[in-house]
Amino acid sequence: MPGAPAAGPDGAAGTTGAGIELEGLTKHYPGSPQPAVDNVSMEIRAGETVILVGPSGCGKSTTLKMINRLIEPSGGRIRINGEDVTDMDPVRLRRQVGYAIQSSGLFPHMTVAQNIALVPRMTGWSKSRTGARVEEMLDLVGLDPAEFHDRYPRQLSGGQQQRVGVARALAADPPVLLMDEPFGAVDPITRDHLQDELIRLQHELHKTIVFVTHDFDEAIKLGDRIAVLRERSHIAQFDTPEAILTNPADDFVSGFVGAGAALKRLNLTRVRDVGITDCPTVTVDEPLQHIIDRLRNAGTNEILLLDRRGRPYKWLRRGDLMRAKGSLARAGTLVSDTVTRDATLRDALEAVLTDNTGRVAVTGRRGEYTGVVDMETLMNSVHELLEADRLDALEHQHDLEEVRSDRTHAEQEGLGEEGSRA
Repeated sequence: MPGAPAAGPDGAAGTTGAGIELEGLTKHYPGSPQPAVDNVSMEIRAGETVILVGPSGCGKSTTLKMINRLIEPSGGRIRINGEDVTDMDPVRLRRQVGYAIQSSGLFPHMTVAQNIALVPRMTGWSKSRTGARVEEMLDLVGLDPAEFHDRYPRQLSGGQQQRVGVARALAADPPVLLMDEPFGAVDPITRDHLQDELIRLQHELHKTIVFVTHDFDEAIKLGDRIAVLRERSHIAQFDTPEAILTNPADDFVSGFVGAGAALKRLNLTRVRDVGITDCPTVTVDEPLQHIIDRLRNAGTNEILLLDRRGRPYKWLRRGDLMRAKGSLARAGTLVSDTVTRDATLRDALEAVLTDNTGRVAVTGRRGEYTGVVDMETLMNSVHELLEADRLDALEHQHDLEEVRSDRTHAEQEGLGEEGSRA
């Protein structure tokens, strides 16, 4: 499955996304009166992220697993980059399609490096190329190779396990990445950060991603397009997140979108699209008197204390050090949450509302400080979105009234013509 060349390990050409075509894809299970998936046809463009979303039991995971034939289709065809893979050796196919699942699926008896190296080694990569790829993948998902290379899965947090799972899925440079509710088993804050990481990765790699979730907010945040599925994977609507939010196809889609469609649009705007500013910072290694002077001369009531890796650690206010008798360990308020540049406005608002500073720190790939975004900036963006929604609603209402007026006028003309003939 060839793809456009991109930077890869050892200077070799990498692989960007490949188009996927599903044609009449069907799955019958023995003894079941109805198919689990019934005649699904869908075209997914190379390099886009498509989300399959729908109620439990609608067949979305079955549809996903038929793409790499973890579940064999009962009928229909699957084409990847124009190549019909329906009759390909399934093992060879799966080595060319990345796959990430909810529980990460890491082998507990293997180290992080061994887990990531698994598919490259199986596909015949050299030891040196595989080793370089492991280092590259760990760095790509924001894990320090020196720190995580030799750890075992049990020594990782849930979020770290999921990052390694994504690294393993991408290790052999597949054009297609299938993800089956990969962030469903982690806490909400970790889930937000993993979603941001996937968005960042996709900006760099341009893979074709097919992602299953039952969470519509996650679908809005991640998807270039969303397929809202009914029972047996019948497609209710396949469109951009904004189009589905503003023009749901029918009552089923409206019900799935749920209340507060305008607020859900906060998931369409990223922190990078609004005003990220700077704030005064100091590090824990700086002399105490320098920190006190910085606080005094900052022109603001607080500064941000960074740890030795440049990550947000505490907010320090005037008087904090005096009350703590000069002890940095006791002074200030721990940073409760951060967001990345790829976080949504909704993520940023939630983070600001849980912190009494009125702003939230923005971080890079490894958690390093890059700036802040404040409540005023976020609220201005919210008001702009709500105003745009209000104008769209007025325009839609005006269009409906014009249609009704034209229909009434046509009916009156028809009645007039009938009266003349009589």
